[in-house]
Amino acid sequence: MLAPPLSPHHFTMHPVISPRFRPPTHARRGGAKTILLVVLAILGGAGWYAYDTYQTQQTLISPDDLLISEVTQGSFDHTIVEQGEIESSSNTEVVCEIESRGNTGTAILWVIDEGTHVRTGDKLVELDSSNLEIELKENRLEVITAEAAVATADALLEQATISREEYLEGLFQTEEKAILSEMAIAEQEMRKAQLALESSERLVAKGLVNSLQLEADKFALANTRNQLDAAKGRLRVLQDLTKRKMLVQFDSDIEAAKAGLTAAREKLSEEKLEYKQIEQQIASCVMVAPTDGVVVHANKQSRRGDSEFVVEAGAVVRERQTLIRLPDPTKMQVRCNVNESRITLLEKGMPAKIRIDALSSLMLKGHVAKVNRYAEPGSWFSSSIKEYGVIVEITDPPDHIRTGMTAAVEVFVEQIPEAIQVPIQAVYEHDKNMFALVQTGAQSFETREVEISATNDTMASITEGLNPGEKAVLNLRQHLSLMNLPEVEAEDNSDMIRRPGSVAAAKDNMSENAPRGDAQPGVQSTPAANRGDAKETADLKAEKSDQPAA
Repeated sequence: MLAPPLSPHHFTMHPVISPRFRPPTHARRGGAKTILLVVLAILGGAGWYAYDTYQTQQTLISPDDLLISEVTQGSFDHTIVEQGEIESSSNTEVVCEIESRGNTGTAILWVIDEGTHVRTGDKLVELDSSNLEIELKENRLEVITAEAAVATADALLEQATISREEYLEGLFQTEEKAILSEMAIAEQEMRKAQLALESSERLVAKGLVNSLQLEADKFALANTRNQLDAAKGRLRVLQDLTKRKMLVQFDSDIEAAKAGLTAAREKLSEEKLEYKQIEQQIASCVMVAPTDGVVVHANKQSRRGDSEFVVEAGAVVRERQTLIRLPDPTKMQVRCNVNESRITLLEKGMPAKIRIDALSSLMLKGHVAKVNRYAEPGSWFSSSIKEYGVIVEITDPPDHIRTGMTAAVEVFVEQIPEAIQVPIQAVYEHDKNMFALVQTGAQSFETREVEISATNDTMASITEGLNPGEKAVLNLRQHLSLMNLPEVEAEDNSDMIRRPGSVAAAKDNMSENAPRGDAQPGVQSTPAANRGDAKETADLKAEKSDQPAA
């Protein structure tokens, strides 16, 4: 039977070291340090090389990242482009003729659609007339009442006139004749009494009648004479006083009746006129087209840009408010707003081109018809931006353009021949100066300060700084690190600062010019001991005002 093979573990080898020879410990340690330093040096060099290579690649500009445009020379059109809205210079406006009459307005019941072609007499708007119809019924009763008042006043005038005639031709003559009759009877009785007295005197002289009968005849004669005088007095009073008094009364009644009749007639006339006006107001609630045209609603926009008033059913309109416009299609214009920085370049009569957004293939010609001298009212979010209204009249407008369409107006200010020009994206503003970045090599660039004479919507005319054929970078804002821009210099305002010495001099001048003697009422003098403190306080305030804010 064979024995199993022995594994390597059964054999253990132990080195035998002679006690006379051992390797030095410091020699083994020095070699390991040298190897470690060499490895670290190799790794550091490799890392530095990789980092340097990465940085070099990062500083290189890829041609695909640059937008380059060549500087050209040629004819340059200095233009101003603005957006505007087409309108007609001659509009037939349909306004609300319904009076407010103390109400807030009149509601719209129906309105024709905007853009509808209408002819003269076609119905445009219908307003609510219910309140007017109620007023018409009430006013009809007022007219009837006024007519009754006129009839009454007319009857009173007739009565007063008849009363005057009745007095003159009836009562006065009757009383006058009655007094005259009394006077005739009194005269007859007086003659009888006179004859009786004379007879009694003769009989008394003959002794046939006693003296008592004579005295009785005398009293009878005196009585008849008094009756005659009284009748004459009544006749004189009747003719001179009573008649005049009664005529004044009757004339006054007649004048009062005439005045009452006139007032009643005026009242009736006013009521009839108001009745007629209400009828006209009711008729005006149905508004028709005065001429042929295309309907345009007179909507209003507020300063915030939202709709302040929209012509639609249910909207309340006020008196004299425009609801519909019927523009004349043969007289069209574009109204636009131009920024204050460019408004001084525009003048009346300058030629212009008009492009309509809805009709991109249509090119129209026109000219500047008006440049406003005053700024347009600003909205709440653009109150600091001043814009001026400009009207550009369209020459021979076609029939298919409509009011309200958005149009781009290009006004030609001037044409510069042989102008050096680049796209407007190739210039960059820095510290109120304009700069351009010129590519001089594959990875070399040069920053240049340029002078711009004019610009339009795409190009800028350069008078200094660029030459034809050079290559200008367009996307400057993505590569500002390539530009060598000068530092912004702080503005020197030292001449605007009030020096402490000048403050002291001004105070001394004020103290010298101050009036001597009695102090003015309400003015307190500063003691000499406190003047130094006041000066130091003023100097301290001046120094604090000169320090910049944190």
